Amino acid sequence: MTTQINSNYLEKYSEDYAAIVCGQFFSSKPYMTGQDIVQLTNSAQVNFFIIKRLFELWQDELAKLKSNPYFDYRDITVHEALTDFMNVLSRRIKIEKEQLQPLLETSIRQAVEVATDPVSFYQNEISKAPVGQINEFLRDNKKYYKWHSQTITFLVDKAGFGHDESAYLRAIAANYQAIQGSLESVNLLLATLGDIKPFDLDAYLGQNAQEQILVSDSMPEPNREQESKSSFFDQVEINATGIGDVAPEPVRMVEVKPEPAKTVHVTHSNATSNGFDPYNLKAKFETLSYKGMKGILGELAESLAINQRFMFTKELFDGNADLLKHALKSIDKCHSFEEAIGLVNSRYVEELGWKSDSESVQEFLLLVYRKFEV
Repeated sequence: MTTQINSNYLEKYSEDYAAIVCGQFFSSKPYMTGQDIVQLTNSAQVNFFIIKRLFELWQDELAKLKSNPYFDYRDITVHEALTDFMNVLSRRIKIEKEQLQPLLETSIRQAVEVATDPVSFYQNEISKAPVGQINEFLRDNKKYYKWHSQTITFLVDKAGFGHDESAYLRAIAANYQAIQGSLESVNLLLATLGDIKPFDLDAYLGQNAQEQILVSDSMPEPNREQESKSSFFDQVEINATGIGDVAPEPVRMVEVKPEPAKTVHVTHSNATSNGFDPYNLKAKFETLSYKGMKGILGELAESLAINQRFMFTKELFDGNADLLKHALKSIDKCHSFEEAIGLVNSRYVEELGWKSDSESVQEFLLLVYRKFEV
C-alpha cells in the first residue's frame, strides 16, 4: 500500500515506549533474563525481535572464537565442547537497563515496520543473509517472525529459488500480492502495544488501512529435558506460551466490514448497537446455573484452563494468542462488568465477527460476568 511514513513519530514513539517498559521492569529488578524478555510486553513480535538480535550477537560471538587461526575448531571434541559452552551461555542472558533500552527501541520500530510494510521489511531481511545461504538464514530466523510471517516463511526449503537473491525478493512481493487479503489486521497487531502506549496509525502512515485477519499457529509446551541440552534460542519459541501442545489449525478467512482505521486507543462504552447489552447479559447469567463454573474469578489472564485458552484463541481471536492475552489483561483492568462489556464491544465484537449464539462467545462472556458479578 502507498504510505507517507512519519519516521519522526515512530522514533519518538519507540523511545517513549522503551522508557516506560524499562522503567517499570527495572524499578524492581537489577537485570533481565532471556525468559523475562519472552514475556516482556504484550507484543510477542517486539519481544522476539529483541531475542532475534541477541541470537545474532550470540552467533557473532561464536564466529569470533572460530576466527582464531591457531586452534582447530573442526576437531570433533572441540566442536562438541564449544557447542555445549555456547548453549550454556545462551541460557545465561543477563541484560541491564542501559543495554536493553536501545534493543527495545529498535525492536519496536521493526515491529511497526513489519506490521505496516511487510514486503519491504522481509526483503531487507533477505539482504542480510550470507551469500548462497538464504535458506539457512530463513530456517534460523523464521521462529522470530510473528507478524505477517506467511509473506516469507513459505520460501523455506523451496528448491526452485536456488541461491539467486533477486528471485527471493520477487517471490516475496508476488506472494504478498496473493495473500494480502488474508493477512492480519494492522490495527489488531498494533493494539498489542496499547497497554504501554497507544500507537496512532494515522499519525504514522498519514492514511487509513483495511485488511483481513489471519489465524496464527499456537506453540507447544516446553520440553524440560530437551531444554537442558539445547540453546535458549532453540527453545525460546516453545517457552513463549501456555496454550498447550496442539497441532496448528488450517487458515480460515474472516471478512471484516470496511471501516476507517482509527488510533488504537479506544474509549470504553457500556454498549454499542453492534455489541452486547451488559444489562441483558447480567439478567441472563443471574438466572442460569452453570455446573462447575461458580465462584469469583481472579485475573482472567491467569484463570483460563488450557482448553479454554485454546478454544478462545482459535474461535474468538482468530488464532492470535497474543491478542487473547492482550484482551484478558485489558478486561482485568476494568472496574465493572459494564465497562468490560463496553471494551469487548468496541474492540472485538464487530472486528472479529463474534456471534451472540456462539457457545465460545457465551462462555467467554460468562467468565467476564463471573469476574465482576458472582
